[in-house]
Amino acid sequence: MERNINELVAQMTLEEKAGLCSGADFWHLKGVERLGIPGVMVSDGPHGLRKQDQEADHLGINDSIKAVCFPAACATAASFDEALLERMGRALGEECRAEDVSVLLGPAVNIKRSPLCGRNFEYFSEDPYLAGKLAAAQVRGVQSWDVGTSVKHYAANNQEYRRMTCSSDMSERTLREIYLAPFETIVKEARPWTLMCSYNKINGVFASENPHTLTEILRDEWGFDGYVMSDWGAVNDRVKGLAAGLELEMPSSNGVRDAQIVAAVRGGTLEEAVLDKAVARILNIVFRYADVQHPEAKFDRAAHHALAAELEKECAVLLQNKGALPLARAAKIAYIGGFAEKPRYQGGGSSHINASAVTSALDAARVNGTDVVYAEGFPADRDETDEAKFAAAVEAARAADAAIIFAGLPDSFESEGYDRSHMRLPECQDRLIARVAAVQPNTVVVLHNGSPVECPWAESVNAVLEMYLGGQGVGAAADALLYGDANPSGRLPETFPYQLEDNPSHLNFPGDGKNVEYAEGVFVGYRYYDKKKMAVRWPFGHGLSYTTFEYSNVRVSADVLNDGGTVTVYADIKNTGDRAGREVVQLYVADRTGTAGRPEKELKGFAKVALEPGETKTVELSVDARSLSWYSEALGGWYAAPGRYELLVGHSSRDIRGAAAVEFRTEKLLPFHVDENTTVGELLADPRTASSVRQMARQFMDTIAPAAEDSADAAKEAVSDEMARQMMDNMPLRGLRSFGAFPEGALERMIADLNAKMAQ
Repeated sequence: MERNINELVAQMTLEEKAGLCSGADFWHLKGVERLGIPGVMVSDGPHGLRKQDQEADHLGINDSIKAVCFPAACATAASFDEALLERMGRALGEECRAEDVSVLLGPAVNIKRSPLCGRNFEYFSEDPYLAGKLAAAQVRGVQSWDVGTSVKHYAANNQEYRRMTCSSDMSERTLREIYLAPFETIVKEARPWTLMCSYNKINGVFASENPHTLTEILRDEWGFDGYVMSDWGAVNDRVKGLAAGLELEMPSSNGVRDAQIVAAVRGGTLEEAVLDKAVARILNIVFRYADVQHPEAKFDRAAHHALAAELEKECAVLLQNKGALPLARAAKIAYIGGFAEKPRYQGGGSSHINASAVTSALDAARVNGTDVVYAEGFPADRDETDEAKFAAAVEAARAADAAIIFAGLPDSFESEGYDRSHMRLPECQDRLIARVAAVQPNTVVVLHNGSPVECPWAESVNAVLEMYLGGQGVGAAADALLYGDANPSGRLPETFPYQLEDNPSHLNFPGDGKNVEYAEGVFVGYRYYDKKKMAVRWPFGHGLSYTTFEYSNVRVSADVLNDGGTVTVYADIKNTGDRAGREVVQLYVADRTGTAGRPEKELKGFAKVALEPGETKTVELSVDARSLSWYSEALGGWYAAPGRYELLVGHSSRDIRGAAAVEFRTEKLLPFHVDENTTVGELLADPRTASSVRQMARQFMDTIAPAAEDSADAAKEAVSDEMARQMMDNMPLRGLRSFGAFPEGALERMIADLNAKMAQ
């Protein structure tokens, strides 16, 4: 149905327009009955539909409707599979349509800056490229049903401690490259209907009233055409927020904020045109949902439960395997740990789903006729040591062919609302794992957690299978993977350091409660560990399989990449094992131009390829100028220096299997202002100034490093020449006065000439 939104806005009273900019209650937007504007419902996600029967309930105190809990983002990120995320999104979108929900609140794409963030289970990755690509796929899936998404939390919400008031303080480069980059990818590639702003401040300005992020970047640069809603209770100053680009406040303010908007317009402190634009943006999205019908949509909980289990099989990461896996169905297996019976499959807080059914590993084993002995050992919900239960578990393990310990973080350890205080598992779990491993060489640990944990027992156990928080079908997925009915293909979307203190944010997390300094800059996760050449427990991108893969013939479509063009990277991948499997091929870019302050490598492409035994496929991944770029604050934009870049193809960030190189050519150069402290080396390195100072540099070399008297003394001459080159490279122009390089006024004239040339 064609509608003229501007005409509709023109028919509204000032009070009606102000009223549309806040919720009717906790979950509904206001309507205007006389104008045919419906009130629509929004609902929490992002990995299940948390539609509330109780209106005033955001944190899950009351039960929502029975729904399907799909794997959380911590798990789906490990799939490295855009098609999988889009498939899950389509299921969620259909459920929303069937339940008359217009916008699903999610996905959440904040960066996993520290393992301690209590909400990490709801976030995808430490890497912005991976987070953006996967979340964009999920958005496309949900919105294929003409249901909106609200991508959150925009932006830099990377901790729960004082999240409503604390300021995330960082450079513009850090903000752009790491914390805004996933949102940029989603806005440009998936066109989400809405975004949700975060509670925190960004460099001292609340996200809910920040014109730099809400308007200058989001709309003017990225072209976002939906509306921005607040997180629940995130608004600080409603009028400032509206002027900055925050259209919708949630939940209802019971008319208080509406009156403030009306007063501001009537008092002349807010232009009515700003309000009209906000209302038009909201109405565009409301009618985008309301004007389309999908009578075929159904909420098939049984089918989606099976889908949740199927998806989780692609997400689990086999971190370690010395041969214990896969298990034989006929073997005598001991299941140990409370998570075997009561798995932790989701996190706590606003994303908590009232699951329609839950399959545990014990349930799945029994359904499949597998004879397992169960010993609780430790409870699933708390850190509690019971020596009798410990002893029973150790004896069960000793008598078995293999012991599977189902471990992880209890609900009380990680949740929305607070951060973890350490990176360890409950002490009872670490202790029992060590005791079982001492008597059973085939000990396997199955983990249920939303973020990395320290694993001091890793060298003692045979295998480790990371399930993350795998949704309500996690037990069925674990069963299939443990016994080889499915082949693990997940890869780590984050680094597992040996200990918390290794993490780059450790000294600055979570700040003093008022400010948190992002002092690590762009060196988040593997960018930091690789730059430091630091040993880690398991690297970003790591994951094993029950088969093996061979990489060969890595090549590029062209040796030169021109600004505005693309180059395709090819790699042949062969399954060299005896069973079908899926390999995640990862493409990293390494800057070899000598540009300072850049990571060793950055993920810029990935593909998941399915291969039968002996089969070979060619994977294609493309790079462009943006793939090579960093954000230059001097330029106010993205920049890649001309020169050589390596394109690294690998199995993980620490397992590169092949490489090719491209020469990047561009006429774009960074702004360069010359003054008395500009060095000769800087001038020689820039093509705009090199020719003007080359003769002067030669004269300088002759002045400070005359040829050695004994020309046969090559070592002495080499040292003298190198010293001279280093002195020249680091010498500021003002320093050349001491060597008589400039008569009176000549230096000032030269600087003026060089800056004039730079401005041309």
